[in-house]
Amino acid sequence: MSLDLDPRQRAMLREMGVHVWLPATPVVVADAASVPVDHSEAIENIASYAIETRATGQNDLKEQTASRPAVLPHALAPVGLPAAVSVRAAGPTQVTALVEGIAALDWPQLTEAVSHCQACAMCLGRRAPVLAAPPEFTPCDWMVVADPPDEVQERLGQPFVEEAGVLLDNMLRAVGVTRFAPDAAADSAPATRAYLTHVLKCRPALVRAPAATELAMCAGYLRREIALTQPKVILAMGRFAMQLLLSETPPESAKLPLGKLRGQVWQFAGVPLVVTYPPSYLLRSGQDKGKAWADLCLAMDVAQGKLPA
Repeated sequence: MSLDLDPRQRAMLREMGVHVWLPATPVVVADAASVPVDHSEAIENIASYAIETRATGQNDLKEQTASRPAVLPHALAPVGLPAAVSVRAAGPTQVTALVEGIAALDWPQLTEAVSHCQACAMCLGRRAPVLAAPPEFTPCDWMVVADPPDEVQERLGQPFVEEAGVLLDNMLRAVGVTRFAPDAAADSAPATRAYLTHVLKCRPALVRAPAATELAMCAGYLRREIALTQPKVILAMGRFAMQLLLSETPPESAKLPLGKLRGQVWQFAGVPLVVTYPPSYLLRSGQDKGKAWADLCLAMDVAQGKLPA
């Protein structure tokens, strides 16, 4: 009798404290014939990279994950990595190599990499990652970064949907900006477009708060989105978006409540950053809509060059 479980079932069993034993699987390259000889050193360097485990129950999970290979996104092949490499233990050098590979991807390659990414445990049991990427290089003066996707956003494959999305669209329209849509790319100027994305692309089967290591792992994709859209201002909407986007500031700043961080201009990846309330919160707390409007006006001034970056 064989035990064949999909990622969602494995995640559920781990939450219940049931750990499934898996036989050791050797590290393999999916298509050894396709790996150039001069890439052998790169393969050896990344052969110790693996899926991050949860902070809780980490000791028990180490034995399980040590016997289960993870797969690097095959979209990294154009930048000199083999199409699929099975790897094991994470380390700073391997994370750096992965991030450097992401930094060379165009939009189609980035979409493909995200769709196959298994770099952290957030991918376990996901239906599909959420990335509303355009087909080609698309400058947008605004980038709006949301918290990890919820169930509806995952199902629709779009950030900021339903009532929260309508409210955000109205907020942006009030300052002369519209949500970027691939089919309208030729009809609008970069100054009037906002590219919307999530700080994490995956919603795991068992919903939980992402760990700092998981936020950091997905930051490579976000930095590439910034490079491909070249925004003049980033609008961070939500606690986890704020946590990652303020990671380049003094650590104590990111621990402050969102309300104490708004009204100021921060920096992420060399781009001015404004923190504000997410539309889902504003739907529950209408009294703070005036503050969110002030934040939008601040972001507009930054995007138009009226304030120093």
